[in-house]
Amino acid sequence: MVYGLHETLEVHELSAFKAVCLTKSKTMQALIFDPTLKAILQQDVDLSTRQLQELGTLLDRAISQEVKP
Repeated sequence: MVYGLHETLEVHELSAFKAVCLTKSKTMQALIFDPTLKAILQQDVDLSTRQLQELGTLLDRAISQEVKP
């Protein structure tokens, strides 16, 4: 599948947003004492990490398509 430039930029924007969310969740874990809330934040960290890996794969594919004529 060939990705358009606007699609690549959208995925890049989503990746940046998820990275900020991941950073915030990890930071907040150190400040929270409630075990239930810590567990929720840990689930968010795990999910965000997987999502960033998937978005990274999409970006790699899009970049490799741009290099080929």
